[in-house]
Amino acid sequence: MGHNEPIRRSAASSGEIPDKLYFRIGEVARLCQVPTYVLRFWESEFPQLRPNKGGTGQRLYRRRDVEMALRVRTLLKEEGYTIPGARSVLKAEFRQKDASQLPLMDGGAPPAAKVLRNIRNELASLSAMLAKPVGKQPAPPKAQPIPSLRAQRRAAATPAMRVEAPQIPFDPPEPAR
Repeated sequence: MGHNEPIRRSAASSGEIPDKLYFRIGEVARLCQVPTYVLRFWESEFPQLRPNKGGTGQRLYRRRDVEMALRVRTLLKEEGYTIPGARSVLKAEFRQKDASQLPLMDGGAPPAAKVLRNIRNELASLSAMLAKPVGKQPAPPKAQPIPSLRAQRRAAATPAMRVEAPQIPFDPPEPAR
C-alpha cells in the first residue's frame, strides 16, 4: 500500500451515490472530490444546480443535485470544457430531455402547436358551457343608487322638517262668576 493511498475506498472513488434523501455540502464535496467553495461557485454559474436550504440556511442537496454536480465536474475536469461551454452543454442536454418527455402522436411525431391550441380552445368553450347556470334564474334586484357627496351635504345642510308636538288640551279657564 502506497504512502498517500487511503486505507478504505470511499463511495466517491467507486462512483456510487449513497441512497439518501438529502446530502450536506461537505458530503457532496467529497463525492465530487472538490472543495466546498467550488460547489458554491458552481451554484452561481449553473442555474441547474440549485440545492434547497434548510431552516438553518444549510444547503441540502437532493440526489439529482448531486448527479448534476458530478456532471458539472465531469464536463469541467475530465472533458476540459470552460464554464460557458459546460453551461451550454447542460442547457442542450436539458432541452433534449424536455423534448423527449413530450407526448407523441401520429407515429412518433411531436404534436403541432396548432393542434394543442385547438384542444385548449375546445376545453375553454366546454368550461364556459359548464359554468352557465341551468334554467332561467331571476335577475338580481337593482341596487339603490348611492347619493353623491354633494347631495349628501345638501341634505345635511337643510333644516330638518319641523315636527310639531301634539297639542295637549288645557282646561279652559273657568268662567268668571
